[in-house]
Formats: sequence, C-alpha cells, structure tokens
Amino acid sequence: MILTVNLLSDNLLLLASLLVIAAVLVTKVGTRFGVPALLLFLLLGMGVGEDGLGLSFDNYELAESIGHFAMVIILFSAGLETSMRETKPVFRQGVLLSSLGVFLTALLTGLFIWLITRKTAGLPLLGCFLLASVMGSTDSASVFSVLRSKRLHLRENLASMLELESGSNDPMAYALTIILVSILSSQARGWEALGSGFSILLLQVIVGLAIGIAVGHAAQWMLERIKLASFALTSILMLGVGCFASGLATLLYGNGLLALYCTAIILGNKAKLTQRKDILHFFDGFTWLMQLVMFLMLGLLARPSQMLPVLLPAILIGLFMMLVARPAGVFACLLPFKGLSTRAKTFVSWVGLKGAGPILFALCPVVAGLPYATEMFNIVYIITLFSLLVQGGTLVRAADILHLSYDEDPVAETFGMEIPEEMGMLRDHIVTEEDLAGGATLRDLNLPHGIRVMMVRRDDRFLVPHGSMPLEPGDRLVIIMGDSDD
Repeated sequence: MILTVNLLSDNLLLLASLLVIAAVLVTKVGTRFGVPALLLFLLLGMGVGEDGLGLSFDNYELAESIGHFAMVIILFSAGLETSMRETKPVFRQGVLLSSLGVFLTALLTGLFIWLITRKTAGLPLLGCFLLASVMGSTDSASVFSVLRSKRLHLRENLASMLELESGSNDPMAYALTIILVSILSSQARGWEALGSGFSILLLQVIVGLAIGIAVGHAAQWMLERIKLASFALTSILMLGVGCFASGLATLLYGNGLLALYCTAIILGNKAKLTQRKDILHFFDGFTWLMQLVMFLMLGLLARPSQMLPVLLPAILIGLFMMLVARPAGVFACLLPFKGLSTRAKTFVSWVGLKGAGPILFALCPVVAGLPYATEMFNIVYIITLFSLLVQGGTLVRAADILHLSYDEDPVAETFGMEIPEEMGMLRDHIVTEEDLAGGATLRDLNLPHGIRVMMVRRDDRFLVPHGSMPLEPGDRLVIIMGDSDD
C-alpha cells in the first residue's frame, strides 16, 4: 500500500508531527553511537518513503522550493555566527577553498566521471562536470552539525577555516550547477558555452557581493536606530532583510545565496545587538528545524530500488572525491600558506562532508528535465550517505590521530545573563579553600580593579552579593570584567 503525500490533507499535520518527533528522538541514537544526526534524518525519510513504509512523495519542484528556503535559513544562521575576528587569520585560506577549491574538485571529479562512464552511460562531458559541480562543495549544515554536536576543538584555527569554507562554498557550487544546467538546456557548445559560463559566473559573484554588502550595511544602520521590544521581532526582521538581499540579487542575475551570506556576516559582526544570545538561540532552533525538514523531505524523494544500478559507480566517484579530488584541491589552495602543517591540510581534506546541499542542487537538472537527471540524483544521494557515514563518523578519530584536537576550557556559567559587549565580559569562578585563606567574606577576596561580582550561586540558591557576605568553598561567582573608574 502506497500513501501519497497531499499537502492539503487533513492528516498531514499528524503525519508531519510523527516524523519530526521520530527524527528528534533518533538523534539520541546518533549521539550514543557516533553517527551524524543528519544521516539518520535521511535514513528515516528513506525508511518511511515509497520503498519503505510506502509514503509516496515525488514533487521535485516543491522539494526544490522548500529545500532552497531551508538553505536560506541555514546559511543566514551560519553567517550570523561567523566571527570575523576569529576567521580573519584564515580568511584568505577559507575563501580560496570555497572558490578555487570547489572548482578544482569539480574539475578533477568531472574528468574521472567521464573516464569511468564514457563507454557505458554515455554521459556527455558537460554532464559529467555538472554531476561533479553538484557535489563540489562541502555541506554547511553537515560540517556545522558534526563539529558542534561532537564539540570538536581543533588546533591551527581549523574550526574557523572549515566553518568559513563550508558556509561560503555553497554559492560557488550552486552557481556552477545553474550555469551548466543552463548551458545543457540551451544546447550551447564549445567556446560559446565556455564564454557564457564564465560571464554568468563573474556576474553572479560581483552582483551577489555588491548586494550583500550594501544590504548588510543598510540593515545595520536600521537595526541600530530601531529598537524593537522583542528579540523575536528583531530576529524576524533580520531574516527578512537576508531574504530581501537574496531575492534582490537573484532578480539582478546575481548569486542570492552569496548575497544572503554576506548580509548575515555584516549583521553578525557589525550590528550592535543588545539581545545577541537570544537572537542566536532563535536561529539555532530554526536552523535545526530546517535541517530536519529538508533531510526528511529529501529522504522521502529517494528510491533505494533505483539506486542499485548506479551503486558501484557512485561508490567509486565518492572514493575518488574523498581520496584524490578533495585533497588535491585543498593542498593546491593551501600551498602558499606555510604556517599550516601537513597534518592540518590532511584533516581539511578529509572534512569534505556532503549533505542536503548537494542533494538539493541535484534537483536542478531534474526540474530542468535533463535526460540523465534521475541517475545523477541517485548517484549524488548515494555519495552523500557514504560521505556522512565514512567522513562524518570518523572526524573525531581523524583529529585525534593527527593530534589536532584538544579539550576546551569549561564554558562560563552565567545563568542566562547577558550584557552588551562594550560593557565587558562575563566569566564565572568557583570558590576554593585557597581563595578563602585570607578571609571568608567577599571583601576579603581583594578582587582586582575592573572586576565585580554580579551573582553568587550556592547549591540551588542565587544570592545577591555584598562586601560582608561570607563565602563557602564551592560557591560559583558570576563576575564582570571591564573598565573601572576607581
């Protein structure tokens, strides 16, 4: 029995709620066994799909629209959390990886696909490059999810480089995909096709950057003068601005995702947001929802029975990308940077995670009606599952083997309190016996100038501090560090 998904059905809410609840619960399984949660979302979608429990969903146009909106949310959230102060030392490396790195990976992979399929599949050379371009980028949702869920802390500023690369290389892969789909649909060939593709790519990058920077600074000016009562309203306004930047860039033949990402980076780094932590929490929850919906939906589109004929070439292409194309692109891009060790470059090569982005981009040739689009979609799906399982499941182990991971200091417990950045920094301190050697009161601690105790937590009680307050070992102090006028 096959159950067809009807978006107007009265039972859709019940069905969607069951899928979401199941998806959230399976993340516990992933955490326990070290499997990326996003892989489990895909597998869950496949399990309830047409070849599984019989839930049929084959609206590729709708899936592309929903997936694109989800990508907008994910990229905008990634841009907001990208700290330019942290990424500045690795900015050139990240930009090279997200542009030239994607191009080199797609170029090498395209040639390999042509070599192994020219006598069997009959895929044209540009079709091979299209398939490679779809998979050329690392998926931001996958990289962010794995790095943060596993609390992987990396040396040589690798975390900032990888997050910058994964957040900024989707626009490049998407631009290459759209250009090649356009060329193949119009049957342009030779130098005409090459010139057309280059001009479109250049226009997309220039317009996308210009719109993103302009809208970002305009939005910064607006947010600093319009104080909204709720952080939720501020978050919605910021998201609206990001979507406006994306839509305007697309209207002017630019890269909407690039414009969106630039706008988010400017807002996240330049705008003075008084409720920054709440806003980031809002987008973090929204991002998880979008990732869950997108991966489940793409899982529903998959037909495992149609993947068997392309399983072997898909695995071969996946291995080539992991072991040859991605490392070659990474080492070529990072060759001028002598400060990075070979171990670091090797690890960056391994973090070529695929995810919903490549599968979403693979919908473009399907919607365009290219003759070999279904086979391409199935190949991309298999490679994504393979990448999430092999690379996503071994990132922590790889970092340990290469001696690039370390244990981070405990995060300061500030009990939800937040202050504007210009006022100082919040930190916590646990009182020890040595602290009380010179006296048992708060005044006896003789704190340096510029440090004030804001709150004392003792067991489950919160105490307002004062100078004569007696302290006990184990008390947790929330302190503010800033300028002092005495």
